[in-house]
Amino acid sequence: MKELWANLRTVLYPIRSKIAFYPSLFAVFGFSLALVLIYAENRGISAYLMNNVPTLVVNNGETALTILSACITGLISMMVFSFSMVMVLLNQASTNFSPRLLPGLISDKKHQVILGIYLATILYCIFIAISIQPDGEEYQLPGFSVLLGIIFTVICMGAFIYFIHTISQSIQINNILDDIYQSAKKRLDYLIEDPADTTGNFPDSKDWPEFYAEKSGYFQHLNLENLKSLCDQEKIDLHILPVKGVFVLKETPLFKSSKKLEKETLQRIQEAIVFSRAELISHNYALAFKQITEIIVKAMSPGINDPGTAINGIDYLTELFAMRMQKNDSSVHITNNQHKIKFNVVTFSELMYNVMASLRTYCKQDIIIIQKLSLMFRYLKNQQSIDNTYYEVIEKGAEALMQDAFQEISNHEDEKLLRELSEKLKLNN
Repeated sequence: MKELWANLRTVLYPIRSKIAFYPSLFAVFGFSLALVLIYAENRGISAYLMNNVPTLVVNNGETALTILSACITGLISMMVFSFSMVMVLLNQASTNFSPRLLPGLISDKKHQVILGIYLATILYCIFIAISIQPDGEEYQLPGFSVLLGIIFTVICMGAFIYFIHTISQSIQINNILDDIYQSAKKRLDYLIEDPADTTGNFPDSKDWPEFYAEKSGYFQHLNLENLKSLCDQEKIDLHILPVKGVFVLKETPLFKSSKKLEKETLQRIQEAIVFSRAELISHNYALAFKQITEIIVKAMSPGINDPGTAINGIDYLTELFAMRMQKNDSSVHITNNQHKIKFNVVTFSELMYNVMASLRTYCKQDIIIIQKLSLMFRYLKNQQSIDNTYYEVIEKGAEALMQDAFQEISNHEDEKLLRELSEKLKLNN
């Protein structure tokens, strides 16, 4: 059962981030509900309600058709407007902040669910309207189904009001930064506290046979349960070579095995490694560092010129770096039969360098941003770390920042402030 559920998650993973995923599910539900209610009407549910609660039943065919037509027309207009607002949100985020934010915004469940509610209600009302016989007897009219259509339309109006609220909040950069941070924090908390994740010794895989990727794409997810079961069955250890989140090209090394594998086993391992064309923070916390860094760089560009957003972004980076200091640079999972699966991860050193290389390039001329970054390094140096080498990485990052800042800034007052910051960081500049 566990393997079946893991396989189902693997199949659903690539399509969950699509904007049409939840609307499609709701559409199927709306269509199915209409068929169920039509069957119930044929069994006399409206006749029963007409005899017991007549005020709840619409007993005029023309009135019922008019009501349903008005509901359908209004809902289509609301759905078109809501979809247009989503497109405006995506365009604004791409233009003002970073195109990398789009997959996360598109996969926002709240917007997908609201569009799905619209679509389900429209389909429901259409099929109920088709079943109406205007010239029939009162009991032949689907009065109860029409009442449900009215109730669903009222629910859609409430969803529309909520949608206007969420869309206005989603476009604000503070909320975007907080959503990125919360997603990364959730993922880091899981990795830090995961009891199955250990840093135990792993055999030297230098001479192990290599196996190559059969397709290209972003390495986003692993069906770990299936891999563990497979390792126990075949009595092998695995070393997954690419770092999660990187783009893997076809026919490049994908993993190593402690022994040669049969074609069927090789295919099962390939199927357990999920590739995607989208990048989601929920499965790759390192993407949050990349997105926040790009937001900061974009904010410091001459076209945007928004140092306040850059400062906010540095605050979130500081918290994420402090959390990352609680995680090891290696990741080894042990199966039930003590076989091992090793994953290459983005090291703390690589993460710090990738972030600071961009920030040093685009922010080194701004003394306020330099001051904020120096506060980040001072804070990180005072945090507890699972690995003492992380402090050396922080020291190198601070030294590189100050070196670039001294070369770029020539104002005497700014130079004086830089020297004070260097002394507080205990650097020799």
